Amino acid sequence: MTPTTSGISRRALLGAFAATAVSAAPTFSNAAGFIKGAGDIRRIRMYSARTGERIDMIYWVEGDYIKDAVKEVNHFMRDWRTNDITSMDLRTIDIMAAAHNLMDVKEPYMLLSGYRSPKTNAMLRARSRGVAKNSLHMKGQAADLRLGSRSVGQMAQAAAACRGGGVGKYSGSNFVHMDCGPVRSWGG
Repeated sequence: MTPTTSGISRRALLGAFAATAVSAAPTFSNAAGFIKGAGDIRRIRMYSARTGERIDMIYWVEGDYIKDAVKEVNHFMRDWRTNDITSMDLRTIDIMAAAHNLMDVKEPYMLLSGYRSPKTNAMLRARSRGVAKNSLHMKGQAADLRLGSRSVGQMAQAAAACRGGGVGKYSGSNFVHMDCGPVRSWGG
């Protein structure tokens, strides 16, 4: 479950989480946890309209990923068309969580696509020019997400601020792609 060394560094991700902690500290509702010495945690909140499932979980505490929580995240982000599961790259989960913190929202992400099996990716590619042949979704390194309370531009800006990977804006379809590949951006 250890992230690979390509793409974002551990230091860059820790910096993104530190920035979210600093930006969150001035509000009383967020400051209470800091005052009580709650420690450093990472939380992910998502739901899937396709499966009806929801997830709201702390998956990292004080520098350690929680094995059972990561397993649940992997299951939640499975290819819902084939039920295939992979180990999601934890850097992508960290980027998603950091961007969520930067936006200061309680609303969970709507997960449109996490892991995609090669079969699903080929099917989607046959239907749309916007699906990459070697999509990072097939490596468990990408997610397509939506928030009702934030625009595509706001979500993309938060994800790009993490400087952890690729950020694609799909305004026409109302979602943002986040991945842990090379830092880059596209779309409108």
